[in-house]
Amino acid sequence: MSGRNNNRAAVPEAKGALDRFKFEVASELGVPLKEGYNGDLTSKQNGSVGGYMVKRMIEAQEKQMADK
Repeated sequence: MSGRNNNRAAVPEAKGALDRFKFEVASELGVPLKEGYNGDLTSKQNGSVGGYMVKRMIEAQEKQMADK
C-alpha cells in the first residue's frame, strides 16, 4: 500500500459534514475514533462505523423518497 488516501468526495463541499457524521456514528457505536491516525483500531471497528453510516444514509434517502 502506498499510504496515500485516493478517495475523492463526489461533492467536496460535503466533506466537513461527512466527517462530523463519521464521528457522531463512531460515538454512538462506542468506537474510539479520533482525528488523525486511527491505525490502532481494528478492521471490525472501522468497518462498523462505515457500515452504519451507509445504513443511516440509505434510511434517510428512503424516507425522503417516500415523502415525495
